Amino acid sequence: MKTNPAIGLLILRLFIGFRLIYGVIDNILSWDKLLEFSEFLAAHSFPLPVVSALLSVYVQFICSALLIVGFKTRLAAIVLVFNFIVAFFAVHIPDHDSIEGMTPALAMLFGCLTLFFTGAGKLSIEKEISQ
Repeated sequence: MKTNPAIGLLILRLFIGFRLIYGVIDNILSWDKLLEFSEFLAAHSFPLPVVSALLSVYVQFICSALLIVGFKTRLAAIVLVFNFIVAFFAVHIPDHDSIEGMTPALAMLFGCLTLFFTGAGKLSIEKEISQ
C-alpha cells in the first residue's frame, strides 16, 4: 500500500472533531448540562463560570466542525491547543490526575498540535479552495 499522509491527516481530523463534538453536544442541547459544567468550572476557580463554560463548549464545537471539514485547520487547532492547555493546568494538574486520567486530554492536545504544524492535508476544503 502506498503511503498517503492525506488519509492519515483526514482520519486524525475526523477523530478529533467528532470526539470533541460528542463531548460537548450535551452542553449545547441542554442548558442544565451547561450549568452543571459551569459548576465544575466554578469548583476549579474559573472566572465567570457560566461564560467560561459557554466559551469552552462553543469553541470546541466550532473548532471541531472546522477540523472535520478541513477549513481554517491551523487556526482551529491552535485555539483548541490553548483550550486543552488551560484544562491541563487548571483541572488535571490540580486534581492530581494520573497519566491515565490525563491521556484523553493529552491525546486531543497533541493531535491538535500535529494539525497546527501539518495543516489539514490534501483531503480538505482548504486544499480545494487553494486550487
